Amino acid sequence: MKKYLLPQEGSFYKANLHTHTNITDGDLSPEEVKALYKAHGYSVVAYTDHDMMIPHHDLSDDDFLALTGFEVAFNEGNLYPAKMESKCCHLCMIALSPDTKEQPCWNPKYAYLGHAKEHHGEVCFDKSKPFFDRDYTHESVNEMIRKCRDAGFFVTYNHPTWSFEDFRQYSGYEGMHAMEIYNHDAEVYGYPAYVPQIYDDLLRLGKRIYPVAADDNHNRFPDGHPKCDSCGGFVMIKARELAYRPIMDSLFRGDFYASTGPLIHELYFENGQVHVKCSPAMRVSFSMDRRRFLSAYGENGEPLTEATFALDPDAIYFRITVRDEHGHYANTRAYFLDELN
Repeated sequence: MKKYLLPQEGSFYKANLHTHTNITDGDLSPEEVKALYKAHGYSVVAYTDHDMMIPHHDLSDDDFLALTGFEVAFNEGNLYPAKMESKCCHLCMIALSPDTKEQPCWNPKYAYLGHAKEHHGEVCFDKSKPFFDRDYTHESVNEMIRKCRDAGFFVTYNHPTWSFEDFRQYSGYEGMHAMEIYNHDAEVYGYPAYVPQIYDDLLRLGKRIYPVAADDNHNRFPDGHPKCDSCGGFVMIKARELAYRPIMDSLFRGDFYASTGPLIHELYFENGQVHVKCSPAMRVSFSMDRRRFLSAYGENGEPLTEATFALDPDAIYFRITVRDEHGHYANTRAYFLDELN
């Protein structure tokens, strides 16, 4: 029986899940961000200004959806601003419901970047709760993840290499829904931005999380400039319609893939084999939780647009990576064998 791993029904919508505007330390207004991303074929942008959750539902229309979110930082030594040589942990929180108005874990002392202080009055929070104070510890990070999940947010772990974090730090974070397998802002500034090995580290620890590719754009350079940090990493979300709840439901279920260029058109499991159809690729790889990776190549160096892999029945999970001629990648999430039943 054929089981579609990316839903057969619905449409793909191109999304950036990590965005900054001139509400904090970005250079473009929310309206200008919308115009830029629509011009590049995006349908969805999550507005995730630093510690400032301000909904932008007025920007949503028939062709564009603005998601409500914010980004938080935990800095080594609990210093704000952080020292450039120190470690930090950044998380994005995206509201699962368009009706979410209150920002959980609010503390105005952390909302200081760029123009944030000018917009403090626009943040809605529960005044009966104490301000959330942060320590750069697993306990504090995990408490915020838990509180935000309980409040109805999708949580991503961001740019681990830019953050100078290693296995000792990220192995102890619990409860995030996803991690950035690629961060475009880090890429344009020369950091190791594509980190599939860190995604595998987390999977092998038993964390069932998704990979996302995101921009983390601040737009200090214009569109087309080598240092423009927009429109380089994205997710393709398969949903029944371009509306807030269907998009976030699909994101929550993992009905999407991450990419810096290649497209995945179809992915399904049938008779012990995994089938993938994609845009022209130089290699399609099939990896599992063991030292047995499989790769498909086109004949005589020509691109291929589909591949089939036999699944090891003793594997715990598998995932697909598509690489095109430009060295760009698309990554599916890990699919666990107990999902195939």
